[in-house]
Amino acid sequence: MGEGCAKRGVGAFLFIAGAAGVSTRDFPERKSRRMALEVIAKSPEQAPGQVQAPTDEAQFVLQKVQPALLGLMDGSVSTLAPLFASAGLTHSSHSAFFVGLAASVGAGISMGLSEALSDDGQVTGRGKPLTRGTITGLATTLGGMLHTFPFLIASLLLALHVAYGVVVFELLAIAYIRYRFMKSPLPQTIGQVIVGGGIVFAIGLWLGRLGAG
Repeated sequence: MGEGCAKRGVGAFLFIAGAAGVSTRDFPERKSRRMALEVIAKSPEQAPGQVQAPTDEAQFVLQKVQPALLGLMDGSVSTLAPLFASAGLTHSSHSAFFVGLAASVGAGISMGLSEALSDDGQVTGRGKPLTRGTITGLATTLGGMLHTFPFLIASLLLALHVAYGVVVFELLAIAYIRYRFMKSPLPQTIGQVIVGGGIVFAIGLWLGRLGAG
């Protein structure tokens, strides 16, 4: 009964306000409701639970840059230890080159398969697995071969010094790609990449000297 009286009271109030020329659109509750309805009307229809499609730039980063960066980082870092360890053990540029070649190609195949088989792209929207796997595999092989090519130089000492410079270039390039596309702070990403690569690089040199006695 009380609720019915309240409703009749509100109705009478609105009738009187209307007769007095006061727009009910000015009441806070009705105004907020009207604004919300206007926003919904202007928004594109979206099914419940539907995720908004990423932009073209976001898709490019997700489907192309991220797989390439993953491969480049792995190839540039994971092949450092076996390459420089073999150089220290054999004291031969020729032998070190083939160790680096084998490590780079093997890592490229492994990373390519891992990327392609780990996600079909249906749920994550990361694109076709074959495309991602190919990008990651090639980038991994490239990352490993960049500092392997200097060992085509007959002089081991010269090859090592050139390879050192290539490694620094690779790590800085990785840091820039992370800064450019992943929006990571440049000083932070440079520190992370150099520390990570430096650890593997130092382990390779240490194992080569340890094995050589």
